Amino acid sequence: MKKAVFPGSFDPLTLGHCDIINKSLDLFDEIVLAIGVNSTKENMFSIDQRKKFINDEFANEEKIKILTYDGLTVDFCKSINADFIVRGLRNPADFEFEKTIAQTNKKLTGIETVFFLTSPETAYISSSIVREIITNKGEYTKLVPKSVRWC
Repeated sequence: MKKAVFPGSFDPLTLGHCDIINKSLDLFDEIVLAIGVNSTKENMFSIDQRKKFINDEFANEEKIKILTYDGLTVDFCKSINADFIVRGLRNPADFEFEKTIAQTNKKLTGIETVFFLTSPETAYISSSIVREIITNKGEYTKLVPKSVRWC
């Protein structure tokens, strides 16, 4: 069974995340959407809210599991017997940043990273931009799935 972890804060879930998740469904038997817990980071949405966003959006998808973790992503992957990490690439800067991490993870643990290019329609979307728009009461609903549009 091919199990992959797609780690992130998902604060909030965006259409960019959904794009990568949907692309992953064709390649893996199970995808764990791993919400990273970082006690030093201030999030806009609670863990429970973020889980709900994801669960509501992918309620009918049996391949998806939602878990939380702290610490190194590769340690989490090993703890749940996942051999792959999924990452989305929006631009060359994302690639350069992610490449170094992926190469280190492969060398130290054997866990392979699979990169998906975001679709042109979602390549500009980031959670931080969405949070900024929400904070300033702007129109954000075209950047997030229906499950997040209640905010």
